[in-house]
Amino acid sequence: MQPFERRERIVALVSRTGEMTVEALADALEMSRETIRRDLTQLDAAGKLRKFHGGVRPMTVPAGTMEKEGPFAQRLAQNAEAKRKLARAACRLFQPGDSLFIDTGSTTVALAEALADLDGLVVVTNAPRIVVTLAANPSHSLFLIGGAYGADAGESLGPLALEQIGKFRVRHAVLTIGALDTQSVMDFDLQEAEVAKAMIERADRITVLVDHSKFDRRAVFEVAPLSRIDTLVTDKPPSEAMGRALAAAGVEVILPGCPPSPLGPTRAERFAGPLPCSHTSGPFWRLKTRERASCGRFSPFQGKQLDSLSDSNP
Repeated sequence: MQPFERRERIVALVSRTGEMTVEALADALEMSRETIRRDLTQLDAAGKLRKFHGGVRPMTVPAGTMEKEGPFAQRLAQNAEAKRKLARAACRLFQPGDSLFIDTGSTTVALAEALADLDGLVVVTNAPRIVVTLAANPSHSLFLIGGAYGADAGESLGPLALEQIGKFRVRHAVLTIGALDTQSVMDFDLQEAEVAKAMIERADRITVLVDHSKFDRRAVFEVAPLSRIDTLVTDKPPSEAMGRALAAAGVEVILPGCPPSPLGPTRAERFAGPLPCSHTSGPFWRLKTRERASCGRFSPFQGKQLDSLSDSNP
């Protein structure tokens, strides 16, 4: 049983039976108590269950009270399974020993759950929730950025946070954004956009996690041009116009279920020679030469254009 499957079973068991002890869960799933405790820590950090000493209970609202959740809490609960799929797809981009910036977002919380099962990462984040989730794996080296506290998403923001981000240099920046069009990626919050920009400046490779609802939208604050993004992990193929813009910018597009191709260490190396066509599982793109491709990348310098694909891959 994979860790994410085990955690889903824990949530289902607790939701069905109410409060459960660590011992009861360990017996039901035939796992060690230590493993169950780590799972409960991550599920509590993700807001899926509530831990107490020796056990766990569902996330319920007392009778007669009105639940009040901020926008981030609402986003955290929306499309949870789709976000887990995005997170598992993105997780495969990283290897033990990699260093990452991770910003605050409902999808990056899901990513942290997946990364907890990968050993030996160095993670720098402005989200205490992500640190708590990753701390379940003691092999990770974790750095929590401080600053002005943003209560809605539970994050560090402002000049102090930006200053601390500037002290690091990492391999990957993994970001969530509010909107994406054919020119750039954007956000609706100025301070969050500033944090994302600072992380981009101090990272070698930029990965954006985004669901299809963010495509062909605009927000007030630009984070980066498309050409600055290396990899886009999303749940559905973009429109033809959006797909062409991503290809022209040299952005690798990954859908869940599509293994990422090996990536070079720098963007310059990425475009140094011929590359296979960028593609994803399911109906997506083809070359006008009718050349079919597996999950890889498309180099806009090959002189080939993408056309719409209505049938599925063989």
